[in-house]
Amino acid sequence: MSGPALLGRRAFTFAATATPFFSFAGAAEAATPKDTVVVGKAIDDIISLDPAEAFEFSGGEVVGNCYERLVVPNPANPSQIIGELAQKWEVSEDGLTFTFTMKPGVTFASGAPVTAEDAAFSLQRTIKLNKAPAFILNQFGANKDNVETVIRATGPNTLVFTIKEKVAPTFVLYCLSANCGSVVEKAVVMKNAKDGDFGNGWMKTGSAGSGPFTVRSWKASESVILDANPNSALKTKPKRVFYKHIVDPSAQQLQLQQGDIDIARDLLPDQLKAAQANANYKMSSAPHSYIMYLCMNQKDPNLAKPQVRQAIKWAIDYDGIQKNIVPTTYDVQQSFVPKGMMGAIADRPFKKDVAKAKALLAEAGLPNGFEMTIDHYNGQPHGDIVQAIQANLAEIGIKASLMAGEQRQVITRYRARQHQAAVLSWGIDYFDPNTNSETFCVNIDNADDARNKTLAWRNSWQDKDLSDRSIAAVKESDAKVREKMYADLQRDHHMRSPFALLFQATGWAVMRKNVAGFALAPLGLRTRYDQTAKA
Repeated sequence: MSGPALLGRRAFTFAATATPFFSFAGAAEAATPKDTVVVGKAIDDIISLDPAEAFEFSGGEVVGNCYERLVVPNPANPSQIIGELAQKWEVSEDGLTFTFTMKPGVTFASGAPVTAEDAAFSLQRTIKLNKAPAFILNQFGANKDNVETVIRATGPNTLVFTIKEKVAPTFVLYCLSANCGSVVEKAVVMKNAKDGDFGNGWMKTGSAGSGPFTVRSWKASESVILDANPNSALKTKPKRVFYKHIVDPSAQQLQLQQGDIDIARDLLPDQLKAAQANANYKMSSAPHSYIMYLCMNQKDPNLAKPQVRQAIKWAIDYDGIQKNIVPTTYDVQQSFVPKGMMGAIADRPFKKDVAKAKALLAEAGLPNGFEMTIDHYNGQPHGDIVQAIQANLAEIGIKASLMAGEQRQVITRYRARQHQAAVLSWGIDYFDPNTNSETFCVNIDNADDARNKTLAWRNSWQDKDLSDRSIAAVKESDAKVREKMYADLQRDHHMRSPFALLFQATGWAVMRKNVAGFALAPLGLRTRYDQTAKA
């Protein structure tokens, strides 16, 4: 249970921020334009809006509203795959060739038809650019030298994708449903290309898709504005979506109350409780695949010791943090496959045990502890959670200094392996357990210029056994056998990895009562605004 240090710190935090916690009383009529949906959300994680590069939560959601993919998970049943731009698909008898037939009559925002050539170019472009999400596609054997052979249009409406080794067909399809599988308009992208960048410089703030919206502008740590795509087949209801960057949940709450925003996306538990009791507001929630974790860079000699990694896992008061800081927005989750996905397990092997943690430090030759730095996002609830972890670590002799920053700053340092330890969140890219098994387990090449820069790579951690088993699991065709393989992987990962898995998120949105047609989705890229309207 929660110790005095956590309770005292949490009490101080609430006392220091007590005045902004409004009661949601007396909400005024919305002041935002009727044809515009204004969303209050922390969006400082955005690095790019190019679907071949965007790999953050907010950027992924924007991309999901502007682009379409060959196939997507069924919103009503994510375990089922349906066509979005593909009318149908076939898999060869040997399981290596996937042939997609494009839906007729679909157009880009420019009015030009979506063709198989556009789809092939888009997938090839992701591989050639080799940005962070490229590993989702290049794991099938595609690289910059062969990609035009293994991914090709064989006619105006036919695309062929040939993979190197046989895997579960659903795994291939789920990977193509990721944002990096978004189809862009080749002519528009290449018109804006410079110095062989395949239009990446322009696409960071532009768009060339067939989704319900187009990007009007992105101003870092300020706003994203989306305009309705007049050629979308979805008959988009709002004329515009305006993401307003608001880090402070209390400021989001106040602006919602005053009518300055229509939807608040980052309210804290006490604020959610107040909104839930007020008829002026509607609520939407969905279990999210986002997992918050503490990671330890194995370049650090202290953190590279297995006993130290275990000590840190035994020092954390998981239940106390969840109960006192995030009672409605996160649940304790100590395994890398999110609840609700095939292969998920409910094991919780760690709990706060100061004596055990201290004994492990002594066994590692560090009876007096050591100093370390933890990078983290400066918004809430991350700030309070990291402070609680800091207090937990102090109880076993580890003095942790906290390095707060905007999300994209923390992420950039992390991707460059410049952190010592960090608290971050990871969300699935597609609805298959490999999406997390690969990133948390597989690191085939630990060189700084490695092609696949998974989370294991970012923390300079290699475990050949777990890597090999993760790769084998994705090739297993028997679903029950495959599920057991992932369960066993997670249990060994608990004991050996440099990751302390902490919590799984539940997403909440609070909207004014005149807002209709909006609902959060379990996958961020499927949270859409095209059917959102205001009375």
